[in-house]
Amino acid sequence: MSLDEKKHVSTSTLETMDDDDKELLAMGYKPSFKREFTNLATISFAFSIMGLCSSISTTFNTPLLTGGPASVTWCWILGACLCFALGASIAEIVSAFPTCGGLYTASAQLTPKKYRASVGWLVGWLNILGQIAGISSTEFGLSNMILAAVNIGTDGAFEITSGKVVGLFAGLMVVHGLLNSMATKYLAHLTKYFVFVNLGTTFVIIIVLLAKTPRSEMHPASYVFGSDGIVNQTGGWNTGLAFLLGLLSVQWTMTDYDATAHISEEVKRAAYAAPSAIFIAVVGTGLIGWLFNIIIVLCSGPLAELPGPSGNAVLTILFNRVGKGGALAIWVFVCLTAFFVVQTALQAASRTVYAFSRDHGLPDAGFFGKNNKRTHTPLRAIWLTTFICILPGFLALASPVAANAIFSLTAIGLDLSYLPPIICRRIFANHPEVMFKPGPFYMGDGFLGWFCNVACVLWTLFICVIFSLPTVLPVTSENMNYASVITACVIILAYAWYFAGARRHYVGPQSNINDSSVDMIKQDTETKKVSDDEGSNS
Repeated sequence: MSLDEKKHVSTSTLETMDDDDKELLAMGYKPSFKREFTNLATISFAFSIMGLCSSISTTFNTPLLTGGPASVTWCWILGACLCFALGASIAEIVSAFPTCGGLYTASAQLTPKKYRASVGWLVGWLNILGQIAGISSTEFGLSNMILAAVNIGTDGAFEITSGKVVGLFAGLMVVHGLLNSMATKYLAHLTKYFVFVNLGTTFVIIIVLLAKTPRSEMHPASYVFGSDGIVNQTGGWNTGLAFLLGLLSVQWTMTDYDATAHISEEVKRAAYAAPSAIFIAVVGTGLIGWLFNIIIVLCSGPLAELPGPSGNAVLTILFNRVGKGGALAIWVFVCLTAFFVVQTALQAASRTVYAFSRDHGLPDAGFFGKNNKRTHTPLRAIWLTTFICILPGFLALASPVAANAIFSLTAIGLDLSYLPPIICRRIFANHPEVMFKPGPFYMGDGFLGWFCNVACVLWTLFICVIFSLPTVLPVTSENMNYASVITACVIILAYAWYFAGARRHYVGPQSNINDSSVDMIKQDTETKKVSDDEGSNS
């Protein structure tokens, strides 16, 4: 914060301000959110963004029907271990830059002034569009999950059409927009229960499958972990590559790590709570998800009968083991978990749009970078994000191929947006214009820190290649994987826009301390006291 900016902040204001807001002020931003997210709510948010049982249920078909059951088992734990390194690297940066801009803001701060705007611009757009594609694809998947259950419940009498899917999808998006329009206090209160539904549903499925599957019908270890479970069904890829396509499920599930960073201005003790929640959620999702996958494969029955009439292998397995009533009862909670994924993802994405607009990264003169004076939340950014998320769904009515192409941007776009801040943090570590001040979550400059950073960069580059491959051969317009094409177009168009004119209004993260139109929020006394108590007990 410059001397000129300090003049706009009175001494009395600084004295009554908590440490979180002082840190935010030092980074050049007025505190504009109420800090209502406790440790539990923040951890619940981080777990919910990944979905666990719902995300695995919607992506389970891919590894099962490409590399086979053993691909499901081993690719999950392989991908999860490397995701631990990526999660730790991201948590380290979030701890140092706890703002709602997340890695977008950090990437610009970790580069010399010469590159600050161009790097921040690219990371911002990759991250925003990746999040929007993720919200849209998850909501679309939830619509299909709900209608698949209706199909089973009516014994196939209910016909699933694209119009019904898109209609339900749009309705659900509006519901999420309305829920996200609540004040942070209510969002935090609602979110803290998500983790119990998420983990509870996961363990219920595990217990029910083990209890209802006869020992004689459980697959042997050679099928779950060994060569008997490697079944190449790609139609042309060699077996090794078919096996590696199983990574798509774990990488799709364990993404959007930085979502918790985007609510950090609403989190108490953000420099501690946000990175800790990210790491706990990554490790928890990785290990519990592995157990979940193992049990599903163990109790899956004949491979030839999957994915079944519903088109979802997990739902079919539940139906075969516990009957229609039991399967549908459990599926309600799986769908509820997916609902929570979209709820938290929309909150995170809207805060990213807010932060990008606040820094004049959008051609809106900061219009979407303002909070509502009553709720102290970015209602304009929330409804802009909701509207944009609906568009790919409507595109599915005209061209499902085009809609799936946009959905494919999710994982590759988000994962690529994580690399610049991690790489720049190392390359420009000693540059005089870069001041990296480690936060409480810090792996250091020794072996552990370097290993995690290098491993996650190499892994992300490798997995982006896997994300770009079609899962079956021969390639047609229907099964073509457009992820790499869409991502390349985003990068090219983003920079074309930047050099054509955006660089005139976007110069990187910009302080809003001198902006009289932005109100500085004072935290409630009770909120500050709870935050202080949590700090003294940690």
